[in-house]
Amino acid sequence: MTTGISTAPRRRSPARTFLPLAIAAWLILEIWLLTVIADVAGGLAVAALLVGGIVLGAVVIKRAGRRAFKNLANTFQQAQQGQQPTPQQPGQGNGLTMLAGLLLMMPGLISDAAGLVLLLPPVRAWIGRRAARSLERKIYTAPAGIRGGPEQPAPEPNPPRAKVTGGGVGGGPPGQQDGPDTAYRPPLTP
Repeated sequence: MTTGISTAPRRRSPARTFLPLAIAAWLILEIWLLTVIADVAGGLAVAALLVGGIVLGAVVIKRAGRRAFKNLANTFQQAQQGQQPTPQQPGQGNGLTMLAGLLLMMPGLISDAAGLVLLLPPVRAWIGRRAARSLERKIYTAPAGIRGGPEQPAPEPNPPRAKVTGGGVGGGPPGQQDGPDTAYRPPLTP
């Protein structure tokens, strides 16, 4: 019997294969850099760097959250006045700023450096444009249908409905044959 579903094993994408290895290597490198800094400058300097990163990251996230709330309030206010809300350009939102704050809060020097670089507006705009283009490309090249299957026909806008009569659902009195399942069923009562 053919069901149309492939039984061949799916290949893992290279990203799924190498992402855990990259994360493990990144964590080992972060720990190694912190031990090198501790040997050179001392443990107090490492603790100050970690606490400073956490505080700076919290400030960045709080500021981006306030800006996001202000933008949301302005959008609602424009909608209530009947105006079309102004669209934002890629990279102008608060998502990448919050990601920068999160990277700053993570313990480690590489994540702190990545967070500081992500705070620069030209870098945020460039990453935002790249992410928007990548998302558009994935949307336009995605197969039609649910879960990549064959295209499904569109549902009817107003599907036909059964008439509800005094004797139940159907077109005639309770004793009349309407379909294959015509056995008497008592009404549902709580």
